Amino acid sequence: MTTPPPQGNPFAQGQQQPYGQPPQGGFPQQPGQPGFPAPGAPVPPEQPSRKLTFKTIKNVVIVVVLVCVAVAAYIASRDDANQAKVGDCLKSASSSSDRMEVVDCSSPEAKGKVLKKVEGHFTSFTAETECRKVKGATGFYAETGDGEEFLLCFGDV
Repeated sequence: MTTPPPQGNPFAQGQQQPYGQPPQGGFPQQPGQPGFPAPGAPVPPEQPSRKLTFKTIKNVVIVVVLVCVAVAAYIASRDDANQAKVGDCLKSASSSSDRMEVVDCSSPEAKGKVLKKVEGHFTSFTAETECRKVKGATGFYAETGDGEEFLLCFGDV
């Protein structure tokens, strides 16, 4: 006895499923979803704590130096005139600046001696009027706008 050959086309494919439905007998895999780790899988190691590196220390030192330079520049740029007292001598900080600096009265740089110091706001007219009242006054220096406002009347050294 012989077995009859199978019926149908041996090259035919199975029945196609309609679009959007999973094949029979299985669940579709969700795209882009990681699978669950195997039970008892090792936990990822903890990130090591950051150690102080040369680069970090260098950056901190640079910031500290810049802050120190800024503070020193601010202090150096302040006008000595607000520290001047009656009897102090002054010189101009530079020919292009109206800043005044306190100097020793025996110094050849001394250009004027403070005869009177008056707190308050002064225009050039009111400053000149105020200093004319001071015996021996030959000039004045008024500072306004930067917090402290005052007038210095000065005479010859």
